[in-house]
Amino acid sequence: MADQSSSGKAQRRADQALLTTYHGARLAELLEHVRAGFAEYDAGRIDAFGLDGVIHRYQRAARELWKFCAVSGAQVETAARTLQYLKERGEEPDWWREAERSGR
Repeated sequence: MADQSSSGKAQRRADQALLTTYHGARLAELLEHVRAGFAEYDAGRIDAFGLDGVIHRYQRAARELWKFCAVSGAQVETAARTLQYLKERGEEPDWWREAERSGR
């Protein structure tokens, strides 16, 4: 019984680590869009309203990413298995694109 409990705890820690790593990597990708937005603004290719739109889109995307990754208990296993399934199928969420759809 103790072995099952230990292996279950180890799996939960591994699942949580997977989600934490994924969350950090996707958040960094989303922040690159903000960095690009500031570069566009600094170059005069977009105005303050355009940059504000980029920032709002980032906020929507980061919120959806957070909802997917910031889980606890049994939800950690479900989220980790869902992520693995999507990766295997080549269907990982594009959080930036999803934020564009949700913002319409």
